Amino acid sequence: MAGFEHALAAILSGAVVGLSLGLFGGGGSILATPFLLYIVGVADPHVAIGTSALAVAVNACLGLIGHWRLGNVKWSCASMFAFAGILGAALGSTIGKAVGGSWLLVLFSLIMVAVGLAMLRPRAAGGVADVRLTVAMAPRVIAIGILVGGIAGFFGIGGGFLIVPGIMLGTGMTLINAIGSSLVAVALFGLTTAVNYAVSGLIDWTVAALFIGGGLIGSLAGAQLAFRLADRRRMLAHAFAGVIFLVAIYTFLRSLGAIA
Repeated sequence: MAGFEHALAAILSGAVVGLSLGLFGGGGSILATPFLLYIVGVADPHVAIGTSALAVAVNACLGLIGHWRLGNVKWSCASMFAFAGILGAALGSTIGKAVGGSWLLVLFSLIMVAVGLAMLRPRAAGGVADVRLTVAMAPRVIAIGILVGGIAGFFGIGGGFLIVPGIMLGTGMTLINAIGSSLVAVALFGLTTAVNYAVSGLIDWTVAALFIGGGLIGSLAGAQLAFRLADRRRMLAHAFAGVIFLVAIYTFLRSLGAIA
């Protein structure tokens, strides 16, 4: 792919991922790795995963700022969950680097199906609005954080579709607080994975910068559309889940072909 086309593909791919994150509040980052592989043209699956993890971490930090200003982040619960999950993310990403690229993508396509199914399910908004971290809930929060961090690190994804219900299960907080608080974990899990991959030279820094730039533009547009299309977001989420399923099937078949 020519230099200009390569850069444009990275920016547009990042914009689509950012748009989905701004519009749906999660799920879109699962498309980052297949977009980097099949649209941008990154040849090595491990480089695509490492680059994706860095982009996810930066996008999560940008989203966290907005939720922090709105008071949606429960810092005590979010911090314990995230720092426990760093251990899991470090271990998961180390294992992920050791798995063959094609087999890793086969497993990745299966996790994409799980993300699509999660987007089809309505989220319950109930919970405790003024939740505080207690000694009694700490072991549960730590255990769930390590497990979710391991999955996020292994696949190089943000893991928001697991973090949001996980942190609600561990603490009993409301959905909006879980979404805001989850971004602390998404950012730290992504950064942990990215550092692990960077140490092995498995990040394309130029592509990452272009992808992040496109993601910023897309996320701003997605946030605006979220207000205008509020009454249609469930329908759009179902349509987007369908896109995820199609990309999952394509990734699965391409990966099996490479293995064969």
